Amino acid sequence: MTTEELFDNLWNEYTYRTPSAKKVKSLFEKEGNSVFNDHVAFRTFDDPRVNIDVLAETFINSGYEFKGDYHFPKKKLYAKHFEHKTNKNAPLVFISQLLTSEFSVELQSIIKNTLDTVDFSGVNNNDLVFKGRLWNTPSYETYQRLLEESEYAAWLYVNGFCSNHFTVDINKLNTFKSIEDVNTFLKENDFEMNTSGGEIKGTPEDFLEQSSILADKIAVQFQEGTYQITSCYYEFAYRHMMKNGELFKGFIANSADKIFESTDMILNK
Repeated sequence: MTTEELFDNLWNEYTYRTPSAKKVKSLFEKEGNSVFNDHVAFRTFDDPRVNIDVLAETFINSGYEFKGDYHFPKKKLYAKHFEHKTNKNAPLVFISQLLTSEFSVELQSIIKNTLDTVDFSGVNNNDLVFKGRLWNTPSYETYQRLLEESEYAAWLYVNGFCSNHFTVDINKLNTFKSIEDVNTFLKENDFEMNTSGGEIKGTPEDFLEQSSILADKIAVQFQEGTYQITSCYYEFAYRHMMKNGELFKGFIANSADKIFESTDMILNK
């Protein structure tokens, strides 16, 4: 599978869960833009069967390499980002994992027992990022219990392994020159922004400015019935030139911390 095919497949799976992303992309194109992806992100648990390094195999096998890591003490997360070795136009990849040992024994037990129901002998690690939820129909009671400790854990329990978000590369848009212009355009078209920590996360001094619309909601079948739960969201990134004349290619932990909240059910009410 070529890099282009890989991201086309991820986009198709992602937009099935995130119809707003297709709408936004179409709006940009109608304004005369070609839309390029800055990065794609994934969530997982730190369990050795599904941790960052396992999910990263898909990208390592497609020519990617590890470039940096990030810590999120408040949300109890750890993340790595990857870049393609030779294709500088290939999207970046950002994979985070929940540090389960920093949570209650009950949460740890829920996650381990959930993963124990999966027959991993039949799971190809190279396909894991496309698989979604590998375990059986989730329990809404369990979802609510996880939500009390970690929105991230609850989201992952329901959605499984998939692209948590794609990201529009604002630098490559023809008719928008700033993140402020993009945000104004989105609001004019009735998209609701994630305002946690401010509508724009990061500054030119950080070399990276980011924003996102709130996640879509989809109907999810639980053991107890059907409920509307957040799925995925669309992000927007503007990268600034560093002193060496190159665009910044990393991520800012404080900004990403707030971007994570785009799936928060409280914000999405």
